[in-house]
Amino acid sequence: MKKTNYGKKRSGSRGPAASGRRVAHKARSSTGSGGSRRSSGRGFVAGRSGKGAAYGSGAARASGARPVSGAGITAGRERSGQAADPLAELEELLYSRREFPEKAAAEAMAIPQVLTEEKIAAELAKGRRDLRDKVIVTIDGADTRDVDDGVSLERTDNGGWLLGVHIADVAHYVKKYSPLDNEAYRRGTSVYFPDKVLPMLPKELSNGICSLNVGEDRFALSVSMELDPSGEVVSHEIFESVVNVRYKITYEQYYDLFEGPEPRCRELRKAYSPYIDMLTDMKALAELRRAIRKKRGALDFEFPETKISIGQNGEPDGVYPAELTFANGVIEEFMLLANETVAAHFEALGVPFIYRNHPAPTREKLEELDATVRRFGYTLLTRRGELIPGSISDMIDSTKESKSGRLIQTLALTSMGKAVYSSECRGHFGLASEKYTHFTSPIRRYPDLYIHRVIKESIYGARPATLRERFPDAEEAAEASSDAEREAERAERLYTDKLAAKYMAGFLGESFVGTVSGMTSFGLFITLDNSAEGLLFYADMPDQMVFDPKRLIAKGRFTGRTFRYGDRVEVVIASSDEKTGRIQFQFG
Repeated sequence: MKKTNYGKKRSGSRGPAASGRRVAHKARSSTGSGGSRRSSGRGFVAGRSGKGAAYGSGAARASGARPVSGAGITAGRERSGQAADPLAELEELLYSRREFPEKAAAEAMAIPQVLTEEKIAAELAKGRRDLRDKVIVTIDGADTRDVDDGVSLERTDNGGWLLGVHIADVAHYVKKYSPLDNEAYRRGTSVYFPDKVLPMLPKELSNGICSLNVGEDRFALSVSMELDPSGEVVSHEIFESVVNVRYKITYEQYYDLFEGPEPRCRELRKAYSPYIDMLTDMKALAELRRAIRKKRGALDFEFPETKISIGQNGEPDGVYPAELTFANGVIEEFMLLANETVAAHFEALGVPFIYRNHPAPTREKLEELDATVRRFGYTLLTRRGELIPGSISDMIDSTKESKSGRLIQTLALTSMGKAVYSSECRGHFGLASEKYTHFTSPIRRYPDLYIHRVIKESIYGARPATLRERFPDAEEAAEASSDAEREAERAERLYTDKLAAKYMAGFLGESFVGTVSGMTSFGLFITLDNSAEGLLFYADMPDQMVFDPKRLIAKGRFTGRTFRYGDRVEVVIASSDEKTGRIQFQFG
């Protein structure tokens, strides 16, 4: 049968084989470790839908009462044990975010889009620091418009580094209980789809005055961290600043600068010649920080993530796996470190805050996981039933290139609880971090915006008791943000599946090769090489298949043919339903 080149790429892009890049992406996992990066190479996303009047009256907000979560209906249904309807959720989210409420939109439009010298001088007089002489870079996807974060890096005399992470000061513009804040709380987060963004804040802020655009003066919250030659933080400061980003570089450019084809490398080295040393040092420091996290036992899940390219007609014209290179990891490491530093600082102060927690697996879950992976030659627990330090991380790393790698990662992932927001600091198991928060994305995540307000008041001398009076609703906002994240992840996943199904519907009856990525009592889930996933029912196979959940195999009753995770299978596209995002295969 004919094999079809279904994974069309954007013009000028290279496929994984040509580029030599690792075709994988950090999973949208329960660990939720993404510090600042969003879907298009930026890790974990969160969002929320809701009805416009759900958050209550202005009088209630003015009195300090929090609005009802925009995801309240969904969250309530989940807590009562009722199943969510992803299609209905997606439709509600798309409908409710068609535009911003009139008052919020008017407030955004009234915000000046240029920082005057008079405004800057007034802020400097209050204590804001002028960092406009610092060489600050932003690293993002080529199509990114809402730039939350910039980074500066300098060598110190002792061979260490001075790392600056500079985050858009959104709280300077979005005041507590204002119409903009009401709507940001209701939405909870920006939601990123392949062909559109549903922002948490209007474009005047998200793409305008809050975005750290090259050559533009911007207010920021900065975390300055001194690191020793081994990459450990020895001191830090957190303060308000004014910055002016010197240059930007995309993930693809950063990768090609060091590991791309020679002509492209020479071209980029010429273009970025003033910054080569800084970019080299950033790459080296990120590698050190990654090694430190791995030594602590941090988990690094990698699952293929489906990316959809959109043609000029607005229709999907390609489906392919996301590409992850060291360039994504550089900025990720710095954001993770800033989040840890901020969390530790404010947890020690005992002020109201929102943390990002990820619980360790329960003993029961660990025992189940250990019993399963022992079949593959791995041991996670001691004879006393205690988790061997680093054993899960080592297992995941050692299986990434094996046929059973996806199965083992999936089993490990499902053994864990979901990462959530909370006013209590309980640590992040997936990152092996004792203290963790989300500080680095206030343009697109409400928890970050919330803690920015606490940080700013703390900088200006507010005592813990005063802050507890000023921010009595940290836990409520944390729970609402967790609800938002789950709802947005479902919406993003379904929307992507719908576009993938729409694209694959153009190949009905054609044959492809895929990999067994899931097994049930009724069929096999097959992931095609372009990362689109579908179901092959046992009823559509030439033998009567029997699934053995203990051995994790499906075996033909008459032929004895056996299917395992990671096996390659030839299939035919039988149906592809855009409405539900489901693809069904027949045996090839």
